[in-house]
Amino acid sequence: MKATTAQIQTQAQAQTHTQSQQRLNNRAALLKALAHPTRLWLVEQLEHQERCVCELTDGVDADISTVSKHLALLRQAGIVASRRVGKQIYYRLETPCLLGMLSCIETALAQSPGCCAKSLAAKTDKAKAIQSVR
Repeated sequence: MKATTAQIQTQAQAQTHTQSQQRLNNRAALLKALAHPTRLWLVEQLEHQERCVCELTDGVDADISTVSKHLALLRQAGIVASRRVGKQIYYRLETPCLLGMLSCIETALAQSPGCCAKSLAAKTDKAKAIQSVR
């Protein structure tokens, strides 16, 4: 049985939609992995050289297990890579192109300095209102 032109077009559209959805899901997963101030800081620290967990822990207000969890999440997302030397684990930035994206975000924030402040203030006010009811 031969497929009609309409059936072939429908199948092609469905395949294109699936591929598009997968691409969007991948982007969302990558952005989710970056969506924490500590992880953003870690990415910046790995811009020029690999670093061991102990060096990275010294620069952030968190214990080694917390920093390790953040690094593991970045590694799972393919943003950083690691290598073990004895007992130390060294991390390096695997996708330096993300630094350009972060720079673009900085430019956008500089051009619209109040955009995030308004949103944050609204969330803070809402949280305070909820707590005062309790």
